[in-house]
Amino acid sequence: MTIPEFTQHKKQGKKLTVVTAYDALFTRIVEQAGLDVILVGDSLGMVVQGKPNTLSVTMEDMLYHTRLVAQAAQRALVIGDMPFMSYQASVEDAVRNAGRFLQVGAAAVKLEGGAPVVDRVEAMTRFGIPVMGHLGMTPQSVNQSGGYSVKGKAQEEAETIVSDAKALEAAGAFAVVLECMPTGLAQRISEALSIPTIGIGAGQGCDGQVLVLYDLLGLFDDFVPKFVKPYAHLKADALQALRRYKEEVECGKFPTDNESYH
Repeated sequence: MTIPEFTQHKKQGKKLTVVTAYDALFTRIVEQAGLDVILVGDSLGMVVQGKPNTLSVTMEDMLYHTRLVAQAAQRALVIGDMPFMSYQASVEDAVRNAGRFLQVGAAAVKLEGGAPVVDRVEAMTRFGIPVMGHLGMTPQSVNQSGGYSVKGKAQEEAETIVSDAKALEAAGAFAVVLECMPTGLAQRISEALSIPTIGIGAGQGCDGQVLVLYDLLGLFDDFVPKFVKPYAHLKADALQALRRYKEEVECGKFPTDNESYH
């Protein structure tokens, strides 16, 4: 999957499938399932590192996990998520840090925000760094917004999001994530843009969908947003397997001759 192939999906009316991954094992599984895109999300701060939000994730964290995913990926488009304060301070910081993602194997980067980051997007794309935008509920702004909530319900806020989406496209972004917003607003944006929109909690009107892998597989249940649909329940399976292992070791049922050398 290349950036041109990715954007062509919208013109062809083909939905894009995106999921997060953070290591080689899950990358191989995602690829075997045939998904289009792997986002190395800063969500790893919560689902891998156990933090309450994504704000403490560093560039070093993101580059390490992006390298693991990029080395294992053979077909999917790999996008690196730019962490908090890796692009906010200056255009120069943004370009340099985005370039580091490409150096470890990512094909593109994602960053949050609208008008305030347009100059960053313009600079990155000018130097050949593909950029995916992110609007609506932006996790890196959780302290400012007072929590995780639906955005764009009020008319003024909705119009700002529409304007930001158009500005990101004009700046050269090849796609935009739309998170936690009314379905009508997301569809309106999707119809207004020539670039693909990727929804998460934004309804069916988007050009594709993204979910956090650990949510999709039922591994992470500390907090389950309304928009998450678990397609498996691997935490329950893992607990059952571990409890059975513990029981068999304690009562002498494991290992048997089958698991022993003679």
